[in-house]
Amino acid sequence: QVQLVESGGGSVQVGDSLRLSCTASGLTFSVYGMGWFRQAPGKEREFVAAITWNSGRQYYADSVKGRFTISRDNAKNTVYLQMNSLKREDTAVYYCAAHKTPVSGALDSRNFGSWGQGTQVTVSS
Repeated sequence: QVQLVESGGGSVQVGDSLRLSCTASGLTFSVYGMGWFRQAPGKEREFVAAITWNSGRQYYADSVKGRFTISRDNAKNTVYLQMNSLKREDTAVYYCAAHKTPVSGALDSRNFGSWGQGTQVTVSS
């Protein structure tokens, strides 16, 4: 059974930084692309960032390019999301997810599953 556990969320000020972590179990982590998504109150869940199984490619939503960085440590079964220069509109519950296709060099944001429980990020001014 796949289990993804996010951590690192919190309440911060505009311009601050946070690093989210997601630790996986129940799957061969090193062969799956991983992604971060978020859902703000009253809005649909949206794609934030993704990374291929071997860290060869990273993908970002336009809204976070240049501010967020996704990375992974396959030895620790963990994917990270470094969030800098946070804005109020980054406030959301952040979820990590595993891509459904192993060893995929190209990730489709519609092809993620095995969601974590989420971690709340609140950015205030």
